[in-house]
Amino acid sequence: MNFLVLLLICGIILTIAYFTYGKFIENKLEIDPARKTPAVEMSDGVDYVATKKPVLLGHHFATIAGGGPIVGPITAVVFGWLPAVLWILFGSIFMGGVHDYTSLQASIRHRGQSIGAIIKEYIGRRGQTLFLIFSIATLILIVGVFIILVADTFSAVPEAATASVLFILLAPIFGVMVNQMRINLFVASIFGIIAMFLSIYIGMLFPIQLDSAVWSIILIIYAYVASVLPVWVLLQPRDYLNSFLLYGMIIGATIGVILFAPEIKFPAYVSFYNENLGYLFPILFITIACGALSGFHSLVSSGTTAKQLDNEKSGRFITYGGMLIEAFLAVIAIGSVIYLSQAEFTARLAELKTPVGMFSAGIGEFMSAFGLPIEIGTSFVALTVSAFLLTSLDSATRLGRYAVQEFCEERAPKIAKNAHASTFIIVAFAAILALSGTWSTVWPIFGAANQMLGALALLAVTAWLAKRKTKTTFTAIPMVIMFVITLSALIVIMQQNFIKGNYILVVIAIALFILCIALVIEAWQTFTRTKSTDKTIKA
Repeated sequence: MNFLVLLLICGIILTIAYFTYGKFIENKLEIDPARKTPAVEMSDGVDYVATKKPVLLGHHFATIAGGGPIVGPITAVVFGWLPAVLWILFGSIFMGGVHDYTSLQASIRHRGQSIGAIIKEYIGRRGQTLFLIFSIATLILIVGVFIILVADTFSAVPEAATASVLFILLAPIFGVMVNQMRINLFVASIFGIIAMFLSIYIGMLFPIQLDSAVWSIILIIYAYVASVLPVWVLLQPRDYLNSFLLYGMIIGATIGVILFAPEIKFPAYVSFYNENLGYLFPILFITIACGALSGFHSLVSSGTTAKQLDNEKSGRFITYGGMLIEAFLAVIAIGSVIYLSQAEFTARLAELKTPVGMFSAGIGEFMSAFGLPIEIGTSFVALTVSAFLLTSLDSATRLGRYAVQEFCEERAPKIAKNAHASTFIIVAFAAILALSGTWSTVWPIFGAANQMLGALALLAVTAWLAKRKTKTTFTAIPMVIMFVITLSALIVIMQQNFIKGNYILVVIAIALFILCIALVIEAWQTFTRTKSTDKTIKA
């Protein structure tokens, strides 16, 4: 079978889903374009900033994409490409897209507040406390694992490191041009795109060569600084400009697939058990998070995107649409390795070490079909991926700051709510994790925590919708599925890491499991009390 056929089928399915199931969700949420969003009503020029739809899509998509839809699918393809593709399609359409869109809209209807604040209103203060602890732990894992992945990528592809540093310097200039000087967005975008490609060229001429440990320290400092700056200075303009890189890579990869016409050599199904990962259920469903369903997306939707949305009508395009684009990218990531045989896959992974390296090599080879030298194509793809890893890194740090500040509200001394103090808490613990492990060791526990966060976000929006007397089947069923998957996965992770002697990860898995069960019990008790009260009132 030719991979081009598979890619076309997936693209058609995702497009139809956007205009059908996406519209169904929009109707369920009772979208009103005349209703003022928090970005308009509460504009402060720092966090609440009304943003044009294409710019916000760039920020949102760049933030949720990161390396997840590349690392996860390539890692999980060892079970076979068919289970991976089916989960990506089903998950993104009926679970991930729903999760992202409803999280955004719930936040919009609550003045841009987080999922934690929504849980407080509909489940209770204790439920909010449990959720925030879980969110902070998950975000520390996310920041830690992305520091490792970016540092490894910069060390392996120093050209990407130079270009990424130049991108970071370019972003504030672009932000000032658009937000302070009020230069036309189109004109500023042309300038930004030219400057980006110039940065890539300079990166190839002057690669910064440092080892992973040094890059990790630099990235820790960077994450701290990026978290405390106003959103328009670095986060928003950098993400917007980076989105052009990703769109370019997706277009280039698609054209490359059409011209290269890679035949699928990798088996559609390998086995239910893999000696490195474990059993297909539940491990496949936590290994592939971004691209199917990712709890991190709910924090982005309700943490930064909800504070920048200028009109409710744009929500489906940015969140549901963004999720489906990410699913398409995840399928491309699978295609970058399944044109290899199993033996070739194993050999390339041993040579290149990480899924990012394998993806870059595969897409670089595809793009050589239209005349781009493999070395340049590979470097461009590695740069693009590292740019998005950086995006996820600093956005996760910022979201971690929000979560710590929200947790410390009425629970800790005033100093703990300070932006610098709350950011330091996230960065310090993530640094310990990043400097003591490898991505392959941390990824499974990160995946389980991330997916559990998705289940908890679906629990929150289900409670909100139930209070509004809206039928909740479209959020409740995905919620139950994700609880079953993630609780099972945490049990498996406990067992696997206990056997391997990774006792820190065992403790983390146990803590996450207990937190989740406690929150579910709290939610159940709240629902039971609410139903009892409703019956009493009716009587």
